Amino acid sequence: MQDNLQVKMDEFLPLRDVVFNTLRQAILTGELKPGERLMEIHLANRLGVSRTPIREAIRKLELEGLVTMIPRRGAEVAQITEKSMIDVLEVRRAVDALCAELACDRITEEGLEQLASACEKFECAVAEGDVKKIAKADVELHDIILEATGNQRLIQLVNNLSEQMYRYRFEYIKDRTQHKRLIEEHRVIYDSILRKDKETASHAAKVHIDNQEKAILKQIQLERSKRQ
Repeated sequence: MQDNLQVKMDEFLPLRDVVFNTLRQAILTGELKPGERLMEIHLANRLGVSRTPIREAIRKLELEGLVTMIPRRGAEVAQITEKSMIDVLEVRRAVDALCAELACDRITEEGLEQLASACEKFECAVAEGDVKKIAKADVELHDIILEATGNQRLIQLVNNLSEQMYRYRFEYIKDRTQHKRLIEEHRVIYDSILRKDKETASHAAKVHIDNQEKAILKQIQLERSKRQ
């Protein structure tokens, strides 16, 4: 377990929610790695809390699919499998394509300015090389496109899937060989939305996810070969 795993107290949230958010973020960013055991006593000591909020957090994380209960072993961080990744990215591929199409028709001038700024912010984050900043900038960029659709049901759907999507997005962004491609893909998506070219925007959004899937599949296969 990483030494920087710490509870960030929030006066507006109950302790159980703070612990849940801490563990979830650690899983999503890979601080708690796939297959790592989540031992209540150990986590409680590390976070300086009792076992009760740890137990409640693990239960909620299991419902989100981020933790798996293994007979005679207990809780462990859910593996990133080909099936789970493909399931999530199939949904995201369709949703992102729809978002790009709708944004072509509905984005405002202010939204276009925000999107251009988000592209620049992403490129600056890549130049800095901080993976967490890159992932945050990527989320913000795609959120601008999502908000531009003005479709509250669509926004709600994406928000419900956002945690699972983030986990795979983070795995992709950790691969520095993909950063130049990501910058280029973001620019294509922005330019096509700017021109209100729905066909190109939709295609670019799909390619964006297809390349993510290919890269993560390669990582999964590499990890599997290391374990064999």
